[in-house]
Amino acid sequence: MPPHQTPPEIETRRLLLRGWKPDDLTPFAAICANPDVMRYIGTGATLTTEDTARRIASFEAHWAERGYGLFAVQSKATDDLIGFAGLSWPGFLPEILPAVEIGWRFAKAHWGHGYASEAATAALEFGVGTRGLTEIVSIYQPQNAASGRIMQKLGLVFDRRTLDPSCGRAVEVYRLPRP
Repeated sequence: MPPHQTPPEIETRRLLLRGWKPDDLTPFAAICANPDVMRYIGTGATLTTEDTARRIASFEAHWAERGYGLFAVQSKATDDLIGFAGLSWPGFLPEILPAVEIGWRFAKAHWGHGYASEAATAALEFGVGTRGLTEIVSIYQPQNAASGRIMQKLGLVFDRRTLDPSCGRAVEVYRLPRP
């Protein structure tokens, strides 16, 4: 299947997974500037608005190049951007390639409501069902137990514990079981 230029829209019970819009920069920059949100991502450093704008541009480029990527996640109740979920190329961890990574990031105010699980489930279904991806992993720093639980809810199984060479932190890799 050829890559898509833009992401499709996927609706779940409470969420809309969609492409990125210019209006998403401000709320996503606020998410990425929160130390609690960023604590277990890479080195744990927060992002500036300029860094966040570059990330969104890279998310959009990823969709155009690969036909999958990170969806902006919007609450259907409020129409607010509350985070992202989707698929990315985990080039920072070469030992697991050619796998594709499923990941998520949500505003702290939206933790604990099942949004990450709901969005990640929809993104996984898109990756497997629509894009035909079979090598899917998820990576987390072991102190982030909530992400580990989401991976298990998605049906991923422990693959390995290793070191993230981009930041020197230990990570655990969970993998979609092979059929």
